[in-house]
Amino acid sequence: MAPLSDKIFAGSVPQLYDQLMVPMIFAPYARDLAQRIKGHRPRDLLEIAAGTGAVTTVLATELPDTQIIATDLNEPMLAQAKTHLAGKPNIRWQQADALSLPFGDASFDVVACQFGAMFFPDRVEGYAEARRVIRPGGRYFFNVWDRIEENDFADVMQQTMHRVFPSNPPQFMARTPHGYHDPARIRADLTAAGFRDIAIELVTQRSPAASPQDVAIAYCQGTPMRGEIEAQGQPSLEAATERVAEALARRFGNGPIDGKIQALVISAA
Repeated sequence: MAPLSDKIFAGSVPQLYDQLMVPMIFAPYARDLAQRIKGHRPRDLLEIAAGTGAVTTVLATELPDTQIIATDLNEPMLAQAKTHLAGKPNIRWQQADALSLPFGDASFDVVACQFGAMFFPDRVEGYAEARRVIRPGGRYFFNVWDRIEENDFADVMQQTMHRVFPSNPPQFMARTPHGYHDPARIRADLTAAGFRDIAIELVTQRSPAASPQDVAIAYCQGTPMRGEIEAQGQPSLEAATERVAEALARRFGNGPIDGKIQALVISAA
């Protein structure tokens, strides 16, 4: 099981995550997920692990007549989401644990979860909770990252962590965001939770960034890996971030850069 620290998005992390990570890696998949959901024309939609609102933003525009409840375990992430989604009449924000959803049975036509399932302490239990609140005929849409080696920026960052901290490299990205990518395992977990008609699709996108420095700050300071790096003491967070920026610049060049990202997109009835 992943350590508790993997689920702590606090301090300046939500702001950096929203400013840098969302446009770089989350926005392309948010648009993809929203388009898949749009075709089902849900009346009521629950979003689990909404984070800073990457998917919520697109859904609120694409589905103006759908009532959306956006939830996350981390209140600081929801607070950040509200800063640019305030005043949307079809969105309600609520802190909630995906493994114990505070909603009645068969309350939603669709449940959505963007890059959150990897954080569930018990994925079968998390899926079973999603299934419980979905109406008959409804669907669960979610995505998870593919293996870290298939995601350029994250892979360069992880390789750099092994060089900077050879005895105990921070492993948050490899362990948690990129740690749940086996289609057979995902299908088995969903089946165990009672889902059927399971579709799993590999989707490749491009990840744009203004500079190697932005990418390094995003991964090293805008995710829970920040705590892992700071716990090492030396090199400092700033020094480790700079080492990642240098590695990215060697691989992709200076100025605006672009890398491959890859994820699995899943839907189940």
